[in-house]
Amino acid sequence: MSTLAVVEQILSNTTTPLSVREIVELAGDSLPTKSKTPDTVVARDLSMDLKKKGEDSRFIRTAPGRYTMRAQWMTVKNTESILSAALSQDRAAPISARPIPVASTAPRITNSQSN
Repeated sequence: MSTLAVVEQILSNTTTPLSVREIVELAGDSLPTKSKTPDTVVARDLSMDLKKKGEDSRFIRTAPGRYTMRAQWMTVKNTESILSAALSQDRAAPISARPIPVASTAPRITNSQSN
């Protein structure tokens, strides 16, 4: 099994982007490298895959040294944009169309009632 196949398996089972260090720790002995610095091997293989394949890569770099699966990231981003659009539509609604807040119906205690 290749390094990228192991990385894909790990990232497919997570919901958030992982650092290279986290990927290596989760992979443990399943990484096919005997290198003393597996972090470097994973980072190199991911970088090379992204450089060669661009947007056709299965992986995406979300921040320096953090990666996730492109399909998962796009799903999250699409959901965020849908929610953002829904919120902006609510803010754009005229005041008369917004729900009216209901005041509490609990009786008020005044100083004259508390004696």
